[in-house]
Amino acid sequence: MILSKLLQALLPPRLAEYQRLRCRVAFHALRFRTEILELGTRIVQRLQASGRPYLAFHTGLEKDALAYHGCAELFQDVHTELIQFKRSWMIKHGIVQGEINIESEVQRRNGLCPLMPEEVGIILRAMGYPPDTIIYVAGGEVFGGQRVLIPLRAMFNNLVDRTSLCTDNELSMIYGPEEPLMSSSPPPPPPPSADSEKARLAAWEKAGPRPRPLPPPSARPKYPHEIEGWWGWIAETDKEPEPTPLDLRMQAHELLWEAIDYIVCVEADVFFPGFDRDGNGRPDFASLVMGHRLYESASLKTFRPDRKVVVKLLDDIHDHLYKPNHTWLISVREHLNGSTRESGLINMSLNSKPDSFLSHPLPECACQIPKTLGASAINSNPVRDPKNRILYGGEDICPEWMKHGMMAPLEKEKDEEDDSEDVEANSGQVQELVSESDSEETGNKAYDNHPAEQDEESDLDD
Repeated sequence: MILSKLLQALLPPRLAEYQRLRCRVAFHALRFRTEILELGTRIVQRLQASGRPYLAFHTGLEKDALAYHGCAELFQDVHTELIQFKRSWMIKHGIVQGEINIESEVQRRNGLCPLMPEEVGIILRAMGYPPDTIIYVAGGEVFGGQRVLIPLRAMFNNLVDRTSLCTDNELSMIYGPEEPLMSSSPPPPPPPSADSEKARLAAWEKAGPRPRPLPPPSARPKYPHEIEGWWGWIAETDKEPEPTPLDLRMQAHELLWEAIDYIVCVEADVFFPGFDRDGNGRPDFASLVMGHRLYESASLKTFRPDRKVVVKLLDDIHDHLYKPNHTWLISVREHLNGSTRESGLINMSLNSKPDSFLSHPLPECACQIPKTLGASAINSNPVRDPKNRILYGGEDICPEWMKHGMMAPLEKEKDEEDDSEDVEANSGQVQELVSESDSEETGNKAYDNHPAEQDEESDLDD
């Protein structure tokens, strides 16, 4: 994701060779560490061990993204306060231009908020996915906790993530050697002993009457075990505490987890994004995965839903979400199936590509093989926007230095086809010779047997 923020989205046509170089660097030269690749490949193999396809789902439920787009009211209780607090911090630092309080429902209807896991589950059921579908939940810690995933888990019981597919030891291997951290908070007080409790009660009995109630005890810092949950600070102060060394280490671990999830999502049979924007309004993890899948294997099914359309469809059957009618099912399937084809690619090119070409690397990172090599044109009539930018199709002819590498596999495939044709022809000739020899032997046997039959008949006449 850092790479996508540093690269210019689009280059002028005169720098086409530099654009191809950027594509090769982004999708070929940059690689994960060996430990991450091995663990990611191992998880993919475990997902494919059952012989069934698996679906990767990225929730997009991150506090920064929710605060940036004003989606606080999707949650309840303290989670709404945390999002509002983060949004006020973004406004104070100039990251967000707007008000702190914003109607989340309006943002949701405009497609600016993530789809909740329950809504994704309803959409997948409408698409016909059975309850035993293997769904891999990608991304870091889901904001809102595991309770947000309960409705999705109730609809699809094979809901897994990296923690359920690999051991703690396997995860620790990618972290490398780490020094133990010293806790900066004071240890909890020891429990009172029986003798001290008796002494306290004896002192209380010997004390005389008190004319007025005792003043409240002096304030003291709360111990970590006394604060309920990781959000307990919001009830104590208006300022978010500085991250501890343990928090910083966990943030570094989350980057490694996202690298593993990236490998699993790129190799998935189906990918469904819950959101495609980060905490700065730019393409996020899901956008990069969709771009990589489009570049590496465009035939894989990648849903690119228009959240504005999906929210409208869900609101139409709000009173009976779990018992939709047949017309609604057809509408959902038409939209989702269309998002995997040309309309979805055009929508992605309009929304994400101006910020990062890695989220939609076509046509810059693709080229057409000339017809002389045995391939037809990909799309001779490109789709353009009002600014005359290509949205779909319009790939250039591959340069000369790439043709040699493309001709080798094509010629090899042609030679294999010729060899197979020769083998078939030779086998046909052999079959003809065998059939002829068989017929001759059959004829000879018939000829040899025929005189004997005549002799027997002549003997009977005699």
